[in-house]
Amino acid sequence: MEKKYFFFDIDGTLTDRTTGKVVKSALETLKKLEAEGHFVAIATGRAHYKAQKFIKANGFKNMVCNGGNGIVINNNFVENIPLNREGCIKIIRQAESLGYGWCVALDDTKDVYMKDDLFLQQAGKRKEPTRYIIDDSVIIEKIPQFLKVYLSIPAEEEEKLTTKELVGHLRFEPEYLMFQPDNKRGGILKMMEHLHADPKHVVVFGDDYNDMDMFCKDWMSIAMGNGCQELKEMADYVTDTNINDGIKKACKHFKWIN
Repeated sequence: MEKKYFFFDIDGTLTDRTTGKVVKSALETLKKLEAEGHFVAIATGRAHYKAQKFIKANGFKNMVCNGGNGIVINNNFVENIPLNREGCIKIIRQAESLGYGWCVALDDTKDVYMKDDLFLQQAGKRKEPTRYIIDDSVIIEKIPQFLKVYLSIPAEEEEKLTTKELVGHLRFEPEYLMFQPDNKRGGILKMMEHLHADPKHVVVFGDDYNDMDMFCKDWMSIAMGNGCQELKEMADYVTDTNINDGIKKACKHFKWIN
């Protein structure tokens, strides 16, 4: 059988969103794929420190993380590329001029830094574990790298931020805009370079808008039945929902497992 290189999104693809746990049949299927000689990896927007906990807990050892800028191969943290520094500085300075607060992640931890508590006043605390460090001596231009940037600009006012296209951004909450890598496809391509493998053998599984980047014509793309309609329209194949054994059914359909 021809070796395939599988990349799986986490939330809504591998995990049941109601429980946060990996669907049992999905975990069993990934183990079978590896037993058949295929390469299995996670492809997630999560920061490395958060995604690492997930792969260790579930016995995985390869992943594209941090939205494509981080790569782990055989439990070896190969790289974690920061955001475009000059773009981040321009975005933060314009946000300040518009009266919006900000906080920034500078390393691979739950720590975020801010010069005051304006972000917290405007947007409140983030919904994930975060340690807020307020330091009024912070000078943005002297920060060597940015891994993520958060701005307390509400969705209805986002168009005011004319610099936002300088760095990839996503919005999961109406209260704030998040700047982070949105390049799963680039991460997968870099992973394949490290593995000296042809991208045409890649198979990706996803369910949501942030998976669109990795759904392309260079390889096979499979959308979960519980996925958004736009992603399904981009997919080469749409399987059942994740909680109804969608990953297992797709792999059996294409005879990647018995």
